[in-house]
Amino acid sequence: MTTQTQPIQLYSFPTPNGKKITVMLEELGVPYEHHLVHIGKDDQFKPEFLKISPNNKIPAIVDPEGPGGEPISIFESGAILKYLGQKFDRFYPSDPRKQVEVDEWLFWQMAGFGPMLGQANHFIRFAKEQVPYGIERYRNEAQRLFGVLDRRLEGRDYIAGEVSVADFATLAWSDAYETYGVKLEDHPNFAAWNKRMHDRPGTQAGIDAVKL
Repeated sequence: MTTQTQPIQLYSFPTPNGKKITVMLEELGVPYEHHLVHIGKDDQFKPEFLKISPNNKIPAIVDPEGPGGEPISIFESGAILKYLGQKFDRFYPSDPRKQVEVDEWLFWQMAGFGPMLGQANHFIRFAKEQVPYGIERYRNEAQRLFGVLDRRLEGRDYIAGEVSVADFATLAWSDAYETYGVKLEDHPNFAAWNKRMHDRPGTQAGIDAVKL
């Protein structure tokens, strides 16, 4: 099993995307140091952060013990999750068929669940003016995606069978379900999974790891 001697350097902010990585690191139990990138103060545009995250988005990590023992920086939460899962051989399967299944749902979150919920959240809560079309469009899409997740979880404890990076990627985004008009009684599989995830000590520690 791979061990980590020097702490992984995490550059992040406690948004859903940031919480994905603190959950993963707490579940892995590896040493890490958190560096707050305050996106409300435009820290993400500072040159030193752009060196490791050229898209000026959190999170990003620097692993001082990367491949070949040399440091490596990684941006994009999905890429970070996959890198950590493969490095430590946990929460990302080694079997190629199971890898495909985890990748499908990890990329589903990255390409759909997260961005669409983000748009819904913006139009519902933060837009400078109410845009009924935008609110309806993205709320409907958010509700559709929660339906996809609920159906996927039928008969499963976790999204890809065993707990994986797909669950960590999805959890923090799913917690604001009430914002999108999603009712737990209509999504029992999702409700049970959400509780199951929060009952994991490592996951909850990761959710709570960074406070402003």
